[in-house]
Amino acid sequence: MTTENKTRRISQYILILSAIFMTGCSSPRSVSPVSRTGFAFDTVVTITVYDMAQTGLADHCIDLCEQYESLFSATMEGSEVWNINHADGMKTAVSYDTAALIQSALYYCDQSQGVLDLTLRPVAEEWDISGQMKQAEAPGDHEYYIPSAQTLAERLSHVDYRKVLITDADGNKIGCQDTLSREENYFVTLSDTHSAIDLGFIAKGYIADCLKAYLLSEGVESGIISLGGNILLIGARPDGSPFTVGIQKPFGAVNEVLTTVQESDISVVSSGCYERYFATGETEADRMIYHHIFDTATGCPVQNDLLGVTILSDSSMEGDALSTYCYLLGLEKGLAYIRSLDNVDALFVTKDYAVVPSY
Repeated sequence: MTTENKTRRISQYILILSAIFMTGCSSPRSVSPVSRTGFAFDTVVTITVYDMAQTGLADHCIDLCEQYESLFSATMEGSEVWNINHADGMKTAVSYDTAALIQSALYYCDQSQGVLDLTLRPVAEEWDISGQMKQAEAPGDHEYYIPSAQTLAERLSHVDYRKVLITDADGNKIGCQDTLSREENYFVTLSDTHSAIDLGFIAKGYIADCLKAYLLSEGVESGIISLGGNILLIGARPDGSPFTVGIQKPFGAVNEVLTTVQESDISVVSSGCYERYFATGETEADRMIYHHIFDTATGCPVQNDLLGVTILSDSSMEGDALSTYCYLLGLEKGLAYIRSLDNVDALFVTKDYAVVPSY
C-alpha cells in the first residue's frame, strides 16, 4: 500500500482540526504556524507550532515519534516491545520510556480489573483485523476469517496482565505506583512464554504527552500535536481564543464532522469501532462489524450500543486508555465511570449517532 493510500485511509479515523490557521492577526508570529507531517504508529502524525522562531521543533517532534515507535512497536523487529515478546520468558532490558509506559499500562489494566489488558496481542494477532482489511482491498472475492470459540479460548489462556513483571537491576519488582528513574536500569519479563504485549491502547497518548512536555520546555505557548485519534492542544490559539476540534463521524466520509468542541490546553482522544474494522452481511440487518477493540472475556470484538467515545482530559495517555475502556464498558457504565472521575469529560456516540456528553 502506498503512503498516499495509507494517508487517505488513516485520515478517516482521525480527529479533524478545524479553523486552525489564522488570518488578520497583528503579529507574524500569530499568522504563520510551522507544521510538519509524518507517518508513524500506522497513522498520520502532524505537529503544528505557532512560533516561526522555532522552525526546528516540529521537525524534531517527528524524529521523536520515529524514535518512540522503535521502542514501543509490537511489529517492528528489534523494538524493545518486539524483544520482550520474543524473549521466550527471559528478562529483557528496556529503556526508561518503555518501562514507564508498561508500568502505566499495567496501572490501567489493574484499575479496569482486566477489561483492559496489554497482553491481548495473541487474540489480536489471530483476528488480524488490519491485515484482513488490506486483503479485502485487493481485487476479487474475499472471505473474512472469523476465529472459532475454541481457538479464541486457547489464545485467551495466554492473556493476563499479571504475567508481566518489571524489575530493576537488583531484581526488585516495580509496582504500578513506584517512581521510576532515568538513571536506573529496568527489565521486563513475560512469565507465559506464549504471551505477548501490545501497547496500542496507550502508547500514542504517552508519546503525545512527552512531545508536549518537550515543546513546553522549549518555550512553545501555542501548538497542536496530532497522532491519529489523539489530539493534544498546547495553550490556546495565539489570539487567546480556543481551538476548534472536529470529531470524525463514525463510518462517515473523509473529514466528515459529527460535532465539534472548542477547547484550549487539553487532550482530545477518540476510539471506536469505525477505526479498523471489516464488516460481513449483505444487508443492513445482517451486517456485523468486526473491529480492533476486543472483549477480554470472549476474545471477540465487543458489541454494544456505541460507535465511539471521545475523552477530554489533561493527559493524552489517560485519554487514550479511558477512550478504549469506556468504549468497552458501553454507554451506561461508561457514563457512570467518567462521572466518578475529576477533570475528565467524555462524548459518547451511540449507534444511532446521538452524541451523549458526560457533563
